[in-house]
Amino acid sequence: QAIIWLAFSSSKHDTLAITDYADRYVLDQLKVLPGVATVIIGGDRRFAMRIWLDRDRLAAFGLTPLDVENALRKQNIEVPGGRIESTTREFTVTTQTDLRTAEEFNNLIVNEAQGYPVRLKDIGRAELSAEDWRKIVRVGGNEAVGLGVVKQSTANTLDVAHAVRELQPKIQAGLPDGMQVKVAFDSAIFIDEAIKAVKSTIFEALILVVLVIFLFLRSIRSTLIPFVTIPVSLIGAFIFLYALGFTINILTLLGIVLAIGLVVDDAIVVLENIYRHIEEGMAPRKAALVGSKEISFAVIAMTITLAAVFTPLAFIPGNTGKLFSEFALTVAAAVLVSGFVALTLTPMMCSKLLKHHAKHSAIYNFTERFFVAMNNGYRRVLGKLVRRSAVGRVIFLAIIFGIAGFGIFTLLNMLKSELSPQEDRSWFMTYTLAPEGSTFAYTNQYALAIEKILKDVPEINTSFVVVAPGLEKPNPVNIAMSFNMVKPWSQRTKKTGQISGELFPKFMALPGVLTFPINPPSLGQSFRNLPVRS
Repeated sequence: QAIIWLAFSSSKHDTLAITDYADRYVLDQLKVLPGVATVIIGGDRRFAMRIWLDRDRLAAFGLTPLDVENALRKQNIEVPGGRIESTTREFTVTTQTDLRTAEEFNNLIVNEAQGYPVRLKDIGRAELSAEDWRKIVRVGGNEAVGLGVVKQSTANTLDVAHAVRELQPKIQAGLPDGMQVKVAFDSAIFIDEAIKAVKSTIFEALILVVLVIFLFLRSIRSTLIPFVTIPVSLIGAFIFLYALGFTINILTLLGIVLAIGLVVDDAIVVLENIYRHIEEGMAPRKAALVGSKEISFAVIAMTITLAAVFTPLAFIPGNTGKLFSEFALTVAAAVLVSGFVALTLTPMMCSKLLKHHAKHSAIYNFTERFFVAMNNGYRRVLGKLVRRSAVGRVIFLAIIFGIAGFGIFTLLNMLKSELSPQEDRSWFMTYTLAPEGSTFAYTNQYALAIEKILKDVPEINTSFVVVAPGLEKPNPVNIAMSFNMVKPWSQRTKKTGQISGELFPKFMALPGVLTFPINPPSLGQSFRNLPVRS
């Protein structure tokens, strides 16, 4: 599937000339871009000599179409003309014995009738036209020729799309007068924006984590330690990503977002234990050694446990495993690095930054009362539950929670199943199916009506319409599709799901064809495949 389409249109050239120019001058420029596998030409019209026969005249001369075909095969050929030899060189002689112009084809002698030659113009006509008129591409209501760039399986979608967009101004500068090129469809826009959103989420998560840590530690020096260990752990995880051959994509960045909350746990546990010893009067360096030694076993166990939870996701077969293996291994790598950092960098920073405070600020003392009360309350509740007399209460609570868990599990089974939730990818498509046996003109007539409906939608920027898209062989002419790029997310209030939902009844009201909008699947599978199959 093409990841980006360039549409060529002109106010002075027909689609035959546009196709010829795009094929000869633009196609190779796109093919040599890094990561490009091939380039598809959509709506192309190839030059061909079309022969139109008059059946009445054929019958009058006693001829059949096969006679015309045989005459073309015999006379429209290239015949070698021999060679010219000299003492040191030899030259091949070529003769122009093939037919090239419509006039030459019209003067072709097909047969003889009563001693007179019967030429092609006597039984029909020849004209230079398109090889196939039974397909068309329109962009914004104007006929166009599309070049679709297909990336290699190992290539990066963003890199290929950016390379095509950088080449577009150079292509436009070399186009003939009246011809123009525009990006009609680009699937990389959503990927680019999604990665930007995840990157901003990483910084938001980092800020929120640091604020929560400061809220509980109430010390800038103490907060500085996990603030440093978080990026160190994440950067260390990228070393593993590079070794595993992963890229920076939505799934690996999602793993980084989740890892922010996990990698800070080890550092906080070590920090709190060291800080407790310092508050009791121990020297910072000794407190760092003693505190980290006391808690090292728990940190190692917690780190390995978290990594062991996510690692099995990498061994899931099928598409799910291919997708979430990068996510799982990213989280596991970040957790392993955080455990190492918590037992090395964190104690070192504690020994240098933490100090014993005989007195604290008024804000610290005020919040300390709240935390002391919370700890005392938890201690009282826990003490009552662990007494022998409270065994019945504990069993009763366990039964209540078990029943509640079973009820929640039952409700979860009642939910609908899907491979992934629908996303607003800033584009959607329409699929039109005319009755079997419909002509190209019939399908194109309804495609124009659908374009008119799409034109009235203010959120749509560009509509890329294809009649007879060639999804099957031979190419059926009773199918039409449109790829509709909508405005950026910040410039509209409706999601693509809402837009397609509003268009559905309008399409269903069209008599004679079946038309419906389709939101692209989130994980890149074909729109013709079911998301979940039993």
